[in-house]
Amino acid sequence: MADQPRIALFVTCLVDLIRPRIGFAALATLEAAGCDVVVPEAQTCCGQPALNSGDRKTAEKMARRNIALLEGYDAVVVPSGSCAATMRVHYPEILEHDAKWLPRARALAAKTYEILAYLDEVRGWRPDDVALPATATYHDSCSGLRELGIKRQPRRLLGAVEGLSLKPLAGEETCCGFGGTFCVKYPAISNAIVGEKAAAIDAAQADLLLSGDLGCLMNMAGKLHREGSAVRAFHTVEVLAGMGDGPAIGEDA
Repeated sequence: MADQPRIALFVTCLVDLIRPRIGFAALATLEAAGCDVVVPEAQTCCGQPALNSGDRKTAEKMARRNIALLEGYDAVVVPSGSCAATMRVHYPEILEHDAKWLPRARALAAKTYEILAYLDEVRGWRPDDVALPATATYHDSCSGLRELGIKRQPRRLLGAVEGLSLKPLAGEETCCGFGGTFCVKYPAISNAIVGEKAAAIDAAQADLLLSGDLGCLMNMAGKLHREGSAVRAFHTVEVLAGMGDGPAIGEDA
C-alpha cells in the first residue's frame, strides 16, 4: 500500500448529527490504511430522502451539487451502504437524461465506495493491535447487501479483531424495518418488522450487534432498548478503529 490516495470522506447526515464517533472511526481506519483523507466541509445530504420520497427534482439538484464537490478526489468513501448506493447506483439513473451531467455521475459512481468494501477490497487493510473480547452478531443492511454486495467484507475485517467472535443471526439478510422514510410512512409495519429482528438478535446470545448502516443500527438498538435487551449496538467501523469498548449507540451522553 505504497500509494496514498486522496480520499473524500462523505460522513452522511445521520453520522454527523447522531453519531459523530463513526466519522472519527472512519477517518482513523482510512488513515491507518494509508489514505490522505479530506472531509469536504461543504458536504450535506446525498439526496436519498428526497429520492425515496419521489422528489426527483430535489434529488437531481443534490446529486449535481455532490458530484461537483467530490469529483476531484481519487475516491469517495462513505460509512453507509444506503448513502453509498445512492451515489454509486442511483446518481447515474436519475441523471440519465442529462447529457452534461451523466458522464460526471458515472465517473463519480465508479470511484464511490462503502467504507468496509473499500478497506477490504481496495486497500487490502486489516486492523492491527485491535482487541475486543466479546461475541457479536451481524446484520446485513439492505442497500449495502443488495445494491453493493457488502457481505463477506465486514466479516473478513472483523476476523482480524483479536478476541472477537461472530455468532450467527437468524434472518441476517432480512430488513430491520427502518428503510429510511419507510419507517415514517408505515410505522406500524416498521415496528412489527424490527420486533422480529430484535427477537432474533436476542436469540443469538451475543454481546454486541454490528452493522454498516447507522439508520439500521438506530432502529434496532432503539427496539432492543425498549424491550430491555442487554445487547449493545455499534457500527462495524467503530470496532475496527478500536472504539468498541466505548458508549454504544443510544448510550451517548
